[in-house]
Amino acid sequence: MKRTWWKESVVYQVYWRSFNDTDGDGYGDLQGVIDKLDYLHKLGVDVIWLNPCYESPDFDNGYDISDYYKIMKKAGDMETWERLLNEVHKRGMRLIMDLVLNHTSHQHPWFKESASSKMNPKRDYYIWKDPKDGGPPNNWRSYFEPSAWTFDETTGQYYMHSFAVEQPDLNWENEDMREEIYEMMRYWLDKGIDGFRLDVINLLAKQDGLPDAEHPEGLSYLGNNPGIHEYLQEMNDKVLRHYDILTVGEIPFVTPEDGLLYVGEDRNELHTLFHFEVADDMPSWDMKRYKQIQNRWYEGLKGKGTNSQFLNNHDHTRQVTRFGNDNEYRKESAKLLATMMHTLPGIPYIYQGEEIGMTGVRFDSIEDYQDIAMKNKYEEEVEKGRDPSVVFEELLPLSRDNSRTPMQWSDEDNAGFTTGTPWIKINPNYTDINVEEALADPHSVFYYYQQLIELRKKHPVMVYGDYEDLSGGDEHVYAYTRSLDGETWLVLLNHADEENTVDLNSITLPPTEPLLSNYSEADETLLRPHEARIYQL
Repeated sequence: MKRTWWKESVVYQVYWRSFNDTDGDGYGDLQGVIDKLDYLHKLGVDVIWLNPCYESPDFDNGYDISDYYKIMKKAGDMETWERLLNEVHKRGMRLIMDLVLNHTSHQHPWFKESASSKMNPKRDYYIWKDPKDGGPPNNWRSYFEPSAWTFDETTGQYYMHSFAVEQPDLNWENEDMREEIYEMMRYWLDKGIDGFRLDVINLLAKQDGLPDAEHPEGLSYLGNNPGIHEYLQEMNDKVLRHYDILTVGEIPFVTPEDGLLYVGEDRNELHTLFHFEVADDMPSWDMKRYKQIQNRWYEGLKGKGTNSQFLNNHDHTRQVTRFGNDNEYRKESAKLLATMMHTLPGIPYIYQGEEIGMTGVRFDSIEDYQDIAMKNKYEEEVEKGRDPSVVFEELLPLSRDNSRTPMQWSDEDNAGFTTGTPWIKINPNYTDINVEEALADPHSVFYYYQQLIELRKKHPVMVYGDYEDLSGGDEHVYAYTRSLDGETWLVLLNHADEENTVDLNSITLPPTEPLLSNYSEADETLLRPHEARIYQL
């Protein structure tokens, strides 16, 4: 595989509305990101992924875009955004923008025109269908609603939305619409951004004829349909290939075989992808399953395409809470998960706060939550006559708000995030878990991340090395090597609250002192709870 800057990068996701508020309105903003760039530079990250900050009525936290060419007032203005880009580049870092191309806001001028009349030139920019048997055109669900269809009284047809009612799907079969999208993408790239994170990019193509789904609750029929690769190859040909950028696609419902079609280096589509065999399909930690997933994806993409490594983001509960131990072994567990993300094959992504071991949250009432997906599901289930308290408990573990509470900068009021009233409540543990505390402790999670990133920068084996799992079906211990040009590294992880033994006899060369470990001293055969070590053999 050819070597490129983006394969060697570590990406840091900034969910700006929860990052840093500078004007006291309770929402983070772009100036807040600028003010913390030195912190991100100190951490050592290469690329900042900025969640959508385009103009939006904000029904789904910016993923409902009403104007692709303007900046949302909550975030700031174009002048501030341009200053952010300049300041990122001044520090030798890069900026990628989150871009939503499957749908727009219902307040986008395109949709307003489209909904005004069946004869409007932009009618076909969206997906409109006649009623079927007096109801929706098919039985499809959306991510956020019981139906993917909403009836429009004005024109007597239904429009499709894979997400909220306020997020109508674009019709990618319309060539004029596609050309407008490509023009908009070039606008941002010509401003100097370094790439895109492409939201649910595999949903663009719809099933021919829109037939009923055999299992509508599964949603997989929304993605990976015939035509998707033609759209992405056209996008690459007309836009992406003309710039030195990173493109990462959010691509649910894929196997490694499917994934290779999107990111194969001979395919001319995208550079890398997020698949969700872990974050969506593995509700709690299952080491055997996790190793199987890693091994399959490695073999599926080996020498042909690049994977992404992540366990949490703005849509998924914080990793140390969901997949680790956020109590007795919070720091050790956070460091172990970090070791795994940064040493497995693929590009590591850090979600803001992960680098100080921030945890998920539990609020007391559905009223404390802002997540549209959670609130709609709660309402749907309660309307069926179910006990509200039972429904609430069921929805808590995977609520997207678990990871959306504000960044914890200090033990001051509102965790130093805002001088106003935060848009969502602060996690109460901010007095113990915060950046100020982490920077003052040389053994903190922050400095461990810093060391991992530095190792990756200095040693190509962490980026390009072959991978071999040595631990097989062990339920707690994960042992694997990365090898490149005669250099071999061994990674040992004990993902458990108990001690476990490890047999190093199968390794040809004996390990020396660990290059990095989350415990101060290493025992040759015993791994302590949530212990992580990296050896150079």
